[in-house]
Amino acid sequence: MSIEVILLITESILLLVTLGLLLYSIREGRQRSQLLVNVEHATRTLTRLEYFLTVSESISESKNEVIGCVTGRRPIGDDEKKVRTVIDTIRRATSKGVSVKYILPKLHERLYMGCLYKSAGAEVRYASCSLVNSMRYIVVDSSLVVIGIPKSAGKKIATSKGHKLPSKALASILKNHFDACWEGDLPLKVYINEVMSQTGMSIQQLSDELNIETSILTHYLEA
Repeated sequence: MSIEVILLITESILLLVTLGLLLYSIREGRQRSQLLVNVEHATRTLTRLEYFLTVSESISESKNEVIGCVTGRRPIGDDEKKVRTVIDTIRRATSKGVSVKYILPKLHERLYMGCLYKSAGAEVRYASCSLVNSMRYIVVDSSLVVIGIPKSAGKKIATSKGHKLPSKALASILKNHFDACWEGDLPLKVYINEVMSQTGMSIQQLSDELNIETSILTHYLEA
């Protein structure tokens, strides 16, 4: 067999291998594109309004448990209506026997929202851990996660959008994070006492500063 024939056969084999790799690459690319489409559908970006509506809807559909790390920022302007909707939804959920637990950042101005959540039947605790300050999520029935995203980094930055992810794996990871924080965090009553001790404020002074009725603070202190 001449060298020309050997080279021709070799080139033919290489061409077939190249075509095979090209076809495989095209097929893999299509599968990757489909995967990205599926992920995009599963993690649809929510606007701020959609985020609040999704949180309310998810809580209303809960059967057993809702847990979450939230900013606890006092609502202003249009946000007051959005937050009131969430509070009303929590109240309906807890009245049906759903356990609702929220962790808020350990900042004394967050007592206002803590009292609102508590009044709706939720259990509330405060944490100084940096992860709690930077994470915003709720987990519903260990299977659905709604994550809030701020415009920029910072515990005082409002949530501007969010993602809804029906994922038991992610829910399990976040629940483990939540449970680990919850054990060492301060209940509302303890944190109110701590704020008063650190600032030297009376109940009336704290009530005036945070615009929380004195009777509400007294009730939670004596609970």
